[in-house]
Amino acid sequence: MTPLFEQVTIPTGHSWGLLWRELDAIPFIWHYHPQFELTLTVNARGQRYIGDHLGNFEPGDLVLLGPNLPHTWSASERIDSAQPMLAVVVWFSLEWLEQLAACFPELHSLRQLAARAGPALHFSAATSARCADKLLRLNALPVPQRLPLLLDVLLELASDTGARPLASTAQAPLPDGQHKRMAGVFDFMHTHFREEIALESLAQRAALSLGAFHRCFKRHAHCTPGEYLARLRIGRACQQLIESNLAIAVIAQEAGYRNLAHFNRQFRAAKHVTPRAFRLQYRRGAHSAA
Repeated sequence: MTPLFEQVTIPTGHSWGLLWRELDAIPFIWHYHPQFELTLTVNARGQRYIGDHLGNFEPGDLVLLGPNLPHTWSASERIDSAQPMLAVVVWFSLEWLEQLAACFPELHSLRQLAARAGPALHFSAATSARCADKLLRLNALPVPQRLPLLLDVLLELASDTGARPLASTAQAPLPDGQHKRMAGVFDFMHTHFREEIALESLAQRAALSLGAFHRCFKRHAHCTPGEYLARLRIGRACQQLIESNLAIAVIAQEAGYRNLAHFNRQFRAAKHVTPRAFRLQYRRGAHSAA
């Protein structure tokens, strides 16, 4: 899966963005952007894909994603068929949070929230319910009155000790020069993950020596290039196991594995179940939810 870069536009006169999306279905669009994203999902049930995390979501799901973390939600089931699905999405930058915390020491906990949100945070049911009530009021408020309510939500999220990370790693920020180099490397890996990729070719793409590239990659992804490539392949296999009826051998081949036994070993090491058991778990979950 190649994540699409999404250009998030903050309207003139606004310091953060609000998107109010009413939909008949939530499509699978794998994408990323440099802003934080807070997403509340209403009247929908389905799956969310965030970094290397795949999981089910229920109505009232509330997640805060860190910058540049590939993600998507996918759903076709409305709880109330007479009402549309609703996604309330808030975007803001790290600079915005830093400026707030610098001006108002009382908001220092927002820095801690940003640091924790790198791999995405899923909030406890009680916190999600309280914050959902506030987020659902945002769209009807005059623009100047939205900011205090959003800050109230973010401060409540920062105090949620029951929040848990979803992905195994965050996309760590890099200096501008390194970011541009590594962006090209990750784009290439996401496009060609099914192929055998030589470490030397990636280092050349980043215009770095082999040793410097390896260090830079680990600072950014918190894993080796080989481990990252395996995550991409296993993630693709998980998607196919959930969304298709393809044979497991075909899914392994399509994800870049030439040897089925090797695929089964890597899948079990990553997900702690066999591919067949993984598929059955998700189908039982979808059937019971329906």
